[in-house]
Amino acid sequence: MAEHLGLHTVGDLLHHYPRRYEERGQLTHLADLPMDEHVTVVAQVADARLHTFASAKAPRGKGQRLEVTITDGSGRLQLVFFGSGVHKPHKELLPGTRAMFAGKVSVFNRRLQLAHPAYELLRGDPEESVETWAGALIPLYPATAKLESWKIGKALQTVLPHARDAVDPLPGPLREGRGLLPLPEALLKIHRPHTRADVEEARARLKWDEAFVLQVALARRRHADALLPAVARRPRPDGLLAAFDDRLPFTLTDGQRKVSEEIFDDLATEHPMHRLLQGEVGSGKTLVALRAMLAVVDAGGQAAMLAPTEVLAQQHHRSITEMMGELAEGGMLGGAENATKVVLLTGSMGAAARRHALLDLATGEAGLVIGTHALIEDKVRFHDLGLVVVDEQHRFGVEQRDALRGKGRQPPHLLVMTATPIPRTVAMTVFGDLETSVLDQLPAGRSPIASHVVPAADKPHFLARAWERVREEAGNGHQAYVVCPRIGDEEDDPKKAGKAKPASPADDAEKRPPLAVLDVAAHLAEGPLGGLRVEVLHGRMQPDDKDAVMRRFAAGETDVLVATTVIEVGVNVPNATAMVIMDADRFGVSQLHQLRGRVGRGSAPGLCLLVTEMPEASPARQRLGAVAGTLDGFELSRLDLEQRREGDVLGQAQSGTRSSLRMLAVIDDEEVIAEAREEATAVVAADPGLERLPGLRTALAALLDDEREQYLEKG
Repeated sequence: MAEHLGLHTVGDLLHHYPRRYEERGQLTHLADLPMDEHVTVVAQVADARLHTFASAKAPRGKGQRLEVTITDGSGRLQLVFFGSGVHKPHKELLPGTRAMFAGKVSVFNRRLQLAHPAYELLRGDPEESVETWAGALIPLYPATAKLESWKIGKALQTVLPHARDAVDPLPGPLREGRGLLPLPEALLKIHRPHTRADVEEARARLKWDEAFVLQVALARRRHADALLPAVARRPRPDGLLAAFDDRLPFTLTDGQRKVSEEIFDDLATEHPMHRLLQGEVGSGKTLVALRAMLAVVDAGGQAAMLAPTEVLAQQHHRSITEMMGELAEGGMLGGAENATKVVLLTGSMGAAARRHALLDLATGEAGLVIGTHALIEDKVRFHDLGLVVVDEQHRFGVEQRDALRGKGRQPPHLLVMTATPIPRTVAMTVFGDLETSVLDQLPAGRSPIASHVVPAADKPHFLARAWERVREEAGNGHQAYVVCPRIGDEEDDPKKAGKAKPASPADDAEKRPPLAVLDVAAHLAEGPLGGLRVEVLHGRMQPDDKDAVMRRFAAGETDVLVATTVIEVGVNVPNATAMVIMDADRFGVSQLHQLRGRVGRGSAPGLCLLVTEMPEASPARQRLGAVAGTLDGFELSRLDLEQRREGDVLGQAQSGTRSSLRMLAVIDDEEVIAEAREEATAVVAADPGLERLPGLRTALAALLDDEREQYLEKG
């Protein structure tokens, strides 16, 4: 069990809950079986036939194939056994026999089938029947090809008496006040229920355990943060921020003003700010972050913005210096009176430029620095680091963020930005130790983006029309992006080619590798877009080359940029109005939304075309239809989460271990999470060390293994 499912202890096994239940005497639904997944079904044998045939291995007609048809009363499923594997099932799987079957669902001759499934007969003999460890309901457990559900069930039958010794993490008053079962009783009912009501009672209790213990971990982190010292940073009324606001050519939106006030209030306290700024694509997060950075410079400190890629760091540096104008020319002729210096620091800078940047940071000459992970190297010293802004925080490891925060004399204030909208419940879990600000209002003058699915396999003339639309946009003086999932210089190495995996591998009916930037660019330049100025951009280019390509595109010297997802976040070219995403089914929902946000950033309407070869009925195609159907990032983020499942909500523990959430669903259980957060905050305020709650301490220790503990400590 340790090898196949990561279950090492009796406690691990007791908390390996059934995925669903079958009622004894009832048959399961076979119509909804997912393709290419390992399933367990309870059904009855309707028919069994043994066929003899000739083959290369059995030329004299001695080859055997057993075909068994099972039914649930409304649908049928075929089981197939070959060769020496037919003898036992031929004797046992007789018409009328009920059994549990486990195997991988595939299609043969347009019919669903399980090839060589494992099975367990359901009969009256108490020694052999699954019903010995199931009451009126048969639990079906998350299983693997090598460890069937009924084997897990039998192991649980052995350890279930130990459930009586389970230490309850919930404080007595909380459990009693909410009418929740004691933990031992909940474990017995989840594994050996007699009624559906038993299951519901147990699930309600076990969801509370997961929500409450996680929220206590986050509440303790917030409590510890509140005790840390920090330098209060208050902007001067006639300082750099005021001068910057005076030169803005537009009025801030109400949302930008409100969020800025929340941030300024945090910066003015003597404890470090820990705030998450999330907002729709194009809502002006960078402007809000820049105003916060200028407020800190006003107060005598320095501010650092950490970007996940060199392209984005260069883009931020360029747009910030342009917005600031002479205010970014500190120490230079023509610089304004309040000016500071804005430096860029990336790993690929030349030695001389790097020396200058490091000196400006160490002396305090540079108030603002924008950079990549190069900012966290040991050689980088700050004069007085007061604020760290992390852009697209999910791209950074815990250690990287922690290293930058450790460069201040006292802990600097922290502002985390993400353009991936996050449902409220996820914000309360993944980012539960951060206060949250939301920008959901787009600046005036932004144009809507029309999105359409282009079914290249069903209707090839639609793709031809897509390229015509790109030509039309270029003819009107606008520009376009074409996005591909792969670069194309991997020398046809299938392992490298496969790196751009589809969002759902089960959807990937085609066997060809993902489309590549270099191939598509060459095809377009010679064919459908011949005569237009086509350039490529991808992550393996030299930084100077990438920057030159982006500068030419921003200046309107390039008509079409064929790129990988290196343009996904932060790239801002208002004249770009069209985007064609090739093999769009290979990208996730949120990623498609991010990419689409690169167009429609000016006054002209945007167009996003999602090209796919997936069939109309496939889940991948439906996913693309959902993206095309709404521009609401929060709605799409819910869809994305439902499809990806929660993963591990402690986020950065991506070591392949099982999720810390087994029962709780962060999309469906919003009320439980919100109530658990309230209760956890009150418990930690009254007893930060949990001295009076040893059961809760034990549960917390089990949740926070070393890796997750690090995430909370450093996040």
